[in-house]
Amino acid sequence: MKTMIAACALSALVAGSFLAGTLLAAAPAAAQTDATAHAGHAAPAAAKPAKVTLVYQHELPNVPGKSVKGVLVEYGPGASNAAHTHAPSALIYATVLDGAVLNQINGGPVRTFRKGENFTELPGDFHNVSANASQTEPATLLAVFIVDTDDKILTTPAAPR
Repeated sequence: MKTMIAACALSALVAGSFLAGTLLAAAPAAAQTDATAHAGHAAPAAAKPAKVTLVYQHELPNVPGKSVKGVLVEYGPGASNAAHTHAPSALIYATVLDGAVLNQINGGPVRTFRKGENFTELPGDFHNVSANASQTEPATLLAVFIVDTDDKILTTPAAPR
């Protein structure tokens, strides 16, 4: 699993450096373990939030003022997170490591991403839905943010639009 995370992170870092955007703006790193700060899904209020963990962060040596931050999102069966936005500078490249994840950005169609598939969130995007597609199996997602180094809050819960 660590090798897969490192490979996904390297791919995202290359893509993120190329785009030189920023991504993960939410709560302070300590609050990243609270899944309510990461995703959004119009699920029943009783749905369990995903576990969100900041797994790495590093300033980009060739892009002054920018950092890469990796966030592991672990969805239990039926888990979801509240709708949210990210830091204004954030560019996010997310890869599903296990299971399947429901995703909706800016009110577009709800899409299902399966193991090995990925999606991108651009600065200013609104993440309406982020949820496990299964009620019986877990799912895991690695979100790699390219963000202004000074952005400490990576994800902000928001009311659905």
